[in-house]
Amino acid sequence: MRSQDAGFDYRRYQQLLAEAVDENKRLALIALLIEERARDRLAAQRASDRAATTASTIARVVGTRR
Repeated sequence: MRSQDAGFDYRRYQQLLAEAVDENKRLALIALLIEERARDRLAAQRASDRAATTASTIARVVGTRR
């Protein structure tokens, strides 16, 4: 079994799945999962961009001092 992601609320999704008794609720659950995954990926990309910018700035500052 996969290890649980820190930001993934299995109990919440399990409850929402149990409540998805008709097509509209199932589609809403699918849309929610897609939206939250997209938000997680965007946050990861932003963090990566910030780290790259920080590394670039540090390299530039350290390079000018030598």
